[in-house]
Amino acid sequence: MPGKTTLPTRSVTDISALFKVLERRDDITPGDRAILEDGPWRTRDYEVGDEIVAEHSEPKESCVIVAGITGRTVTFADGRRQITALHIPGDFVDLHAFLLHVMDHNVVALAPARMAFIGHDRLRRITDSHQHLFRVLSTVLAVDAAIQRVWIACLGRRSAGAHLAHLICEMFLRMEVVGMTRGRSFEFPVTQSMLADTIGLSIVHLNRTLMELRRADLITWERKVVTITNWDRLARAAEFDGTYLNLRKEPR
Repeated sequence: MPGKTTLPTRSVTDISALFKVLERRDDITPGDRAILEDGPWRTRDYEVGDEIVAEHSEPKESCVIVAGITGRTVTFADGRRQITALHIPGDFVDLHAFLLHVMDHNVVALAPARMAFIGHDRLRRITDSHQHLFRVLSTVLAVDAAIQRVWIACLGRRSAGAHLAHLICEMFLRMEVVGMTRGRSFEFPVTQSMLADTIGLSIVHLNRTLMELRRADLITWERKVVTITNWDRLARAAEFDGTYLNLRKEPR
């Protein structure tokens, strides 16, 4: 499925995707922007499979994706893995670590990824002193929790086809927010194994499910590019309701 994905040339830390995510839900003032941009941020690149944050660690920083895709993962004693969340540029992948301190899962690069880290001491000063930014960052956590609820429902009750269709609808809308779509297409550089670990299927069952969506003329998936050929029918097949993504701007 995916081809080779490369990272953009590194210059100054670019957290513009984070602002696209935040501004989709609230107005971010020039002052708010300056406070977050000032960080300080440190940037690090990761290859596919690299561990970004380790289970049981006590990170002193939280990170935003600048480029790539990461996953939250839980690994079982027999080596099986469940990917419990997918994150794309603009996502604060472990903001919850700022409050919970000890990680109960891993964060792993599912494609070449660039991460920008900001210290928890700095986040504490920002949230203590700037109430609007505190509310905006709290919204990030609230939306993250809403996505988790829907993913649990998908794993527990949706058919494989509806679950995969739902994931594609969700990823399209999230990528659209940060300008990573073209028409009804988006780049999704994950392997079949990663996708199977996300949906909770064997690779064989995943392949059958992908073929069903293709035969129904709902999507095409060429190399690493997914194209939704009929949004309305795909959304109906998934029973997709994007309310949980909270993609509306209102004062916080």
